[in-house]
Amino acid sequence: MSDATKDEGRTGDGTRAVRAGLPEPVKHEPTLPGPVFAAHFHLPGEVTGPYLYGRDDNPTWTLLERAVSELEAPGQEDVETLVFASGMAAISAVLFSQLRAGDAVVLPSDGYQVLPLVGAQLEAYGIEVRTAPTAGDAQLDVLDGARLLWIESPSNPGLDVCDIRRLAEAAHARGALVAVDNTLATPLGQRPLALGADFSVASGTKQLTGHGDVLLGYVTGRDAEAMAAVRRWRKIVGAISGPMESWLAHRSIATLQLRVDRQNATALAVAEALRRRPEVSGLRYPGLPDDPAHKIAAQQMRHYGCVVSFTLPTRARAERFLAALRLVEDATSFGGVRSTAERRRRWGGDAVPEGFIRMSVGAEDPEDLVADVLRALDESAG
Repeated sequence: MSDATKDEGRTGDGTRAVRAGLPEPVKHEPTLPGPVFAAHFHLPGEVTGPYLYGRDDNPTWTLLERAVSELEAPGQEDVETLVFASGMAAISAVLFSQLRAGDAVVLPSDGYQVLPLVGAQLEAYGIEVRTAPTAGDAQLDVLDGARLLWIESPSNPGLDVCDIRRLAEAAHARGALVAVDNTLATPLGQRPLALGADFSVASGTKQLTGHGDVLLGYVTGRDAEAMAAVRRWRKIVGAISGPMESWLAHRSIATLQLRVDRQNATALAVAEALRRRPEVSGLRYPGLPDDPAHKIAAQQMRHYGCVVSFTLPTRARAERFLAALRLVEDATSFGGVRSTAERRRRWGGDAVPEGFIRMSVGAEDPEDLVADVLRALDESAG
C-alpha cells in the first residue's frame, strides 16, 4: 500500500479504537459513562448550553460522534460527525439536505439496493438523478452540472472500486460536492475525507459495531455549513439514534481493529479457497491480487473488507450451498462477528445472477470457516 494510505500521526489503529471518544477520566466514574436516557434536561433561564432537548443532542451521542470523528479523520479538529438511527437515515440526511429542486445528483447504478428508491423520491422532488457504474470511474461521464456525486466504493454487493481521489477532484472542479458510502471499508479500511470527499457516510449497523444488534448510521464532514444542514435535517426528521444503541456502538468500536484484522485476513483466505473451485464464477474480493479492483483498492484502501461475492451455477445450487453451511448463517447485512451469507436475488433489487452469493466473513477460526465453505460446496453438488 502507498505512503498516502498510512495512518496520520503515531497512534496505531488499535490504540485509537480502544480510546476513541472517551471523556477525561473522573475519579470513581466509569471510563465510558453509561447511556443517558433523557427526553429533556434541566434548563432554567436562557436557552443556552450543549443539551437542550433529546431530539437535538445527547451526551451519549457526543462521545460516540467524537469517537467516529477520531477514526475517520485522526488528529483533525475541524471534522464533525452526526449519528443517526440507521445507515439509510444518514444517507437520506446528506442527499435531502444538500439537494434542491432543479439540482442534479449522480448515484452509482450498482450500489445498495435501496438507492433506487431514494432516487425515485429525489425525482419526485424535482431533482435530476443520473446513474453510472462504480467500475472504471464511469461516474465521471455524467458529472457535468451535478450538484452532488455519491460514491459507493467498494460497491455493494458487486465489490467494484473507483478512484475516489480522481472522482473527487473532478467533481470539485465542476462545483459538485462528494459523498462516499464507507460502510464496506470502515474508517480503518479507508478514509474518504483524506481522499478528497466532503462527506463520509456509513451504516454503523455493519462492521463498525460488528455484532448484528444495533441499527445506526453516521455522517462525517469537514464543512461547517454543509454539516449544519445535515444537522438541521436530523432535527426536522427526528431520525435519531437511541442512547442505548449509541452506547453499544461506542462500546463495540473498542474491538474494531481486532475484528477488522481477523475478518479481513479470513475473507482473503476464503476468497483464495473459492478461486480454486470450478463451480465458482464471478469471484470478487478487492484483496485478491488478480481482482479487477485490486490495483485501485491498494492505492486508497488500508484493508479490503470482510465481504466476498461469487456466483454458483444455478439458484438451486446456491440454495443447497447455503443450507449446507454450518458456521455461516443465512441472513442479510454484513460485517458481524458471525459469518453470514445470502442469495442476493431473493430481494429482487440487485442486478446479479440467480446464483449470486454475498458472503460476510466473521471472526471464526479461518481454518474452520474455509473447511465449512468447501464442505458445503461439495455437499451441494448433487
